[in-house]
Amino acid sequence: MPFNGKSGKFNAAIRTVEIGTGDKAVKLGGENVLPFYTFDAPIENAPKVGVMITDLSLEEMENEAAGIKEYYAGATSFAELAKKAEAMPGADFVVLRLEGADPNGRDKSVEDCVAVAKEVGDAITAPLVIEGCKNVEKDAELFAKVAEALQGKNVLILSAREENYKGVAAAAGLAYGQKVGAESAVDINLAKQLNVLIGQLGVDQANVVMNVGSAAAGYGFEYVVSTMDRIKAAALSQNDAQLQMPIITPVAEEAWGVKEAMASEADMPEWGSQEERGIDMEVETAAAVLASGSNAVILKHPTSVATISTLIKELV
Repeated sequence: MPFNGKSGKFNAAIRTVEIGTGDKAVKLGGENVLPFYTFDAPIENAPKVGVMITDLSLEEMENEAAGIKEYYAGATSFAELAKKAEAMPGADFVVLRLEGADPNGRDKSVEDCVAVAKEVGDAITAPLVIEGCKNVEKDAELFAKVAEALQGKNVLILSAREENYKGVAAAAGLAYGQKVGAESAVDINLAKQLNVLIGQLGVDQANVVMNVGSAAAGYGFEYVVSTMDRIKAAALSQNDAQLQMPIITPVAEEAWGVKEAMASEADMPEWGSQEERGIDMEVETAAAVLASGSNAVILKHPTSVATISTLIKELV
């Protein structure tokens, strides 16, 4: 009996969200098949790769892996740093993490952070994503000012959380016309609830991207996979409009923060090159979240960016 393959194409689809402006603007989402199921239907918008820099990069570069330091060698300003990130082979967008705003860290002023964001935004033509410092009160204030300063650039503000979504989503998505990132903690119900709450503020769902959480591969990663699988299944097979937003995953900060990437060669000589371990963790985690349904990943090492970009091109 001949085999008749059944199409896995769904009637529902993930919404398309565009970030950036001009020729370099990128579209996230839009697919109506499971991740990389191009044999069921074409995937018009391939997953995208972002390159992360921080507002501490110039001060903290000595702590980075050798390949990262070498790539950014010679950059003397945040503008130059951002231009190098934009030009990294395989990069689709730039991510500025305002890590220095953390009240428990450098506690940089909102004004100083906004100035860095403005410098970066004016220096590049690629889409820009802004991450905060993970302090909900400081981020709420910071994101409102950054969204205002970057009007017209169609940036993605990452992220609005349950504790501060009213201020962040209202400023970014309503007052200043930016895209809103909805951040939840690896739980489909929390992700859906936050999307509903942001929608109730009046933010168009076509302007929302989800960050449903992540972990480095091997660190409770099954929760990430199962959450993304359930979100994509509900969005496509159940046509759940509250879960049809594209997903973006900050991989770099997770992958480079685990012991495999941080333990020195002096402490763990049997593990081999510390830099190679960090790259391995970043690539493995990025590949896994893309296969689970993420529409964009945020990385930082040039080798990781090139490797994942090549992987995407081969699969889409």
